[in-house]
Amino acid sequence: MDLEKSLLRKVGEAIHRFKMIRDGDRVAVALSGGKDSATLLEALLLLEKRAPVQFSVCAFTVEQGKFLRPIEPLAEYLKQKGVAWTYYRDAASFRLIEEQPGHGCDLCSRYRRRAVYEVAHGLNANVIAFGHTADDFCEALLRNTMFTGRLSALPPVTMSSDKEYRLIRPLVFVNEEITAAYAARCGAPIVPCGCSQKTGTVRRALRDMFASLEGEYPHLKENILSAMGNVDTSRLLDPRFLDLDGGAKKNPFPILAEP
Repeated sequence: MDLEKSLLRKVGEAIHRFKMIRDGDRVAVALSGGKDSATLLEALLLLEKRAPVQFSVCAFTVEQGKFLRPIEPLAEYLKQKGVAWTYYRDAASFRLIEEQPGHGCDLCSRYRRRAVYEVAHGLNANVIAFGHTADDFCEALLRNTMFTGRLSALPPVTMSSDKEYRLIRPLVFVNEEITAAYAARCGAPIVPCGCSQKTGTVRRALRDMFASLEGEYPHLKENILSAMGNVDTSRLLDPRFLDLDGGAKKNPFPILAEP
């Protein structure tokens, strides 16, 4: 199947299934400098012209002092395409690097989230689109299961805590093989982040594990994605989803009830 058709089919399926984009939406695409968000922007620009719903697309990049290459090629690329783009240099993140070189990802993420909402507000956007792929969803599921004790992954669509923004991830069904090929085909400049180059991390270990297994089981991630959308709660260990009383309305062992 043609690369572009495959990409648009998968993105369109995600948008339709999870009701990500609606009439009148202004969608701000978070460009990280990588192949995934670049592919997402290209896909949404195409759908903006072809989709039955009316919506507009803009883009932004939050600079946290971790890009390994100059940002100017990305700016020029977007200018040539006529894409409205906002570049935001987050001063708080730069101070964090200077003052706490050993900080954790959680603090950096908190600063980035705050900056994203601030930028989206200035763009009059009500939807923020992130470039998380099928690979990210599968890795998140295993990471949370193995290291946090929670059976969860990434939400394809959710709302910000103040309900002002709808947060969407239209690449949920798109793997990185597709985003790498499509970004290269479009000639999108890649501006890598230092965080993506780290080794010895949980994320890197999971990626290596997937790479090893997929040689023998090529549909592994497809099956994991399918499982996330086909949950049998009666075969898990959460008492909230189990009929422990066999339909009885009263607890036959009240002394064991939690206070």
